[in-house]
Amino acid sequence: MDTVIRNGAVVTPQATFIADVGITGEQVEAVGTRLHAPVELDATGCYVLPGAVDPHVHLQMPLGPHRSSDTFSSGTIAAALGGTTTVIDFVEPAQDMRFHHALEARCQEADGAVAVDYGLHMTVPTWHADRGEELESLRDVVTDGVPSFKLYMAYAGLRLDDRQLYRVMQAIAGAGGLAVVHAENGPLCDELRAQALSQGHTAPCYHALTRPPRQEAEAAGRAMDIAALAGCPLYVVHVSCRESLERVAAARARGDRVAAETCPQYLLLDQSALSGDMAERMVCAPPLRPIEHQATLWNGLAHDVLDVLATDHCPFMQADKRDHSNFTTIPGGLPSIEARLSLAYTYG
Repeated sequence: MDTVIRNGAVVTPQATFIADVGITGEQVEAVGTRLHAPVELDATGCYVLPGAVDPHVHLQMPLGPHRSSDTFSSGTIAAALGGTTTVIDFVEPAQDMRFHHALEARCQEADGAVAVDYGLHMTVPTWHADRGEELESLRDVVTDGVPSFKLYMAYAGLRLDDRQLYRVMQAIAGAGGLAVVHAENGPLCDELRAQALSQGHTAPCYHALTRPPRQEAEAAGRAMDIAALAGCPLYVVHVSCRESLERVAAARARGDRVAAETCPQYLLLDQSALSGDMAERMVCAPPLRPIEHQATLWNGLAHDVLDVLATDHCPFMQADKRDHSNFTTIPGGLPSIEARLSLAYTYG
């Protein structure tokens, strides 16, 4: 052993107890008492727990004319300061880019810049969903260390229709991968947004009113049904509302292979934040929900209906969030990569 963390409250899945933790390199070698090593750190009065994994972050992500404000360097430093030692970001292939080229390019951005371990999900956008040779190459992507594939049901230009979802999920299952879905009914939201704008409703609060909970739940339920038909395991990101959680619980009860996450913003912020001076800063997707959804989400975490507390960390500079003519052009995303563990400990 080269390092011992002494006298901390060691947290395990079974219990919390005072002990020493012995480390060699980056591996925990022993948990016990009276351990010794050349480097000894006194953790008296502190919790000692494994580095957390955040499976949903967006670092230096382009979004139209904007880019999320945390780089791979600044974002992963913040993660480390908050107790997170692994993050999973995304690869989003351009229209003329093969999956393996997009993966290489994203790794070049991250390698040498990150302060923690990182992994990647591969996005399967609209323009790749009908390319047979690209779907066949998903096996190679898995072999290269990326076994999870992001599928959007929202956002024109990225989203997949039901036929495409089924075909892509079949390919993911055949490759031994995991489908990761952003579940919102994109065409319905587009219509609700268009109607709101036609009536002169441009304020940030209409971001939530045009993406109501039931459309999210409908999309989540449809994704779970399609995944079951395709024989594909599914991970539902950023569950924000009671109705979606109910769909997850029902799928689990049927024996479907479904996992789901929520995020701090849906546990601690609510739809009222989309009014007032900071409204533009609070735009994210899915949107913040009425406060009565929060207790259900906390209960879902406590009873393992929700498997993961991720962040969907995607901050933008205030200048990028302000001075928009209507809610549809505000870049969506909130920060919490550093605060996640402390928020969960404080409020959970």
